[in-house]
Amino acid sequence: MGVLILLVIGVFFFNNSYMMADDASQDFAMIPVNDTMAVCFESFDDTRKMLYEVNGGDSTPEPTPIIYFVTPTYPRREQIAEITRLGQTLMHVPHLHWIVADDTDSCNRVLNSLLKRFGIPYTHIASPMPAFYRTKKLVPRGVANRRAALAWIRNNNKRSGVLYFGDDDNTFDLKLFSEIRTTKKVSMFPVGLIGDYAVSTPVVKNGKVEGFFDSWPAKRKWPVDMAGFAVSLEYMAASPNVTMPFKAGYEEDEFLKSIGLRMQDIEPKASNCTEVLVWHTQTKNNKPPKVRISAGALQDDKANLGVLLKQLGAMGVSHISQSEGTVAQITKDGKSKSLLSWFS
Repeated sequence: MGVLILLVIGVFFFNNSYMMADDASQDFAMIPVNDTMAVCFESFDDTRKMLYEVNGGDSTPEPTPIIYFVTPTYPRREQIAEITRLGQTLMHVPHLHWIVADDTDSCNRVLNSLLKRFGIPYTHIASPMPAFYRTKKLVPRGVANRRAALAWIRNNNKRSGVLYFGDDDNTFDLKLFSEIRTTKKVSMFPVGLIGDYAVSTPVVKNGKVEGFFDSWPAKRKWPVDMAGFAVSLEYMAASPNVTMPFKAGYEEDEFLKSIGLRMQDIEPKASNCTEVLVWHTQTKNNKPPKVRISAGALQDDKANLGVLLKQLGAMGVSHISQSEGTVAQITKDGKSKSLLSWFS
């Protein structure tokens, strides 16, 4: 069943003495933030069971912890393609609830239809970034979305399971999910394709985390990537002031500080941080092209192009116009003709 909830949360953040490594910043000191979050739709039904049930399903007597997989996303040409790829991965992961938080003022029906098709239990949230931060030189992308997910977890009193932040363009080894599912407090692991070292990872000695290997330390206490840790919800629930500030580059550090993390609490995963199970892949963003196409081609009910191009337009992949843009042509036997000649 669809649920529409509007939550407005006023939060005052603590004063941070720096924005970048050596620069003092007043921009983030005691700024009132009104977070707007609309839950567009959510489903707790799992229709994927045939994909992963083997020999009658899970025989473990203890309930399997649920992974709350939080994905911040935003409207762009590649959004539906990215979510499709990630969703195909998550379809293979049992006991997972996918929280997709979109940086929009209103609910995206195309995105919601796609999420529903996967059969994964999910919550679709519209959580726009406050306008104040969109004009900053360093825009804190994804923060409003992750904050909305944290608010959803808190408001729904989720106190068991594991929280993980997974971007829509990252690449995940399925082994990662079985590793983080056993997180007791905070687990950490390497993330590939990060910075000048090509990896961000805890440094582990004798099974314990001793430090961090990251090419952008920036005076952070916890110099890790957002995809490089998972948090037990039971552990997080003990910190009532958990938050993530709108401070570009320091989101992970301040979040981990807010849950009271200590070095001895960290559980190294991925074979004592010797394996890369998540990659910080990034898709190149391109401006949606404009295709000049005749009205006849769009309205012809015997041809596919009108329906197809309208769907791509709804996804933000391309735009169609009758007066401007790249002229649409059809090719047959090596010869190209304008659409007008085909549909006239």
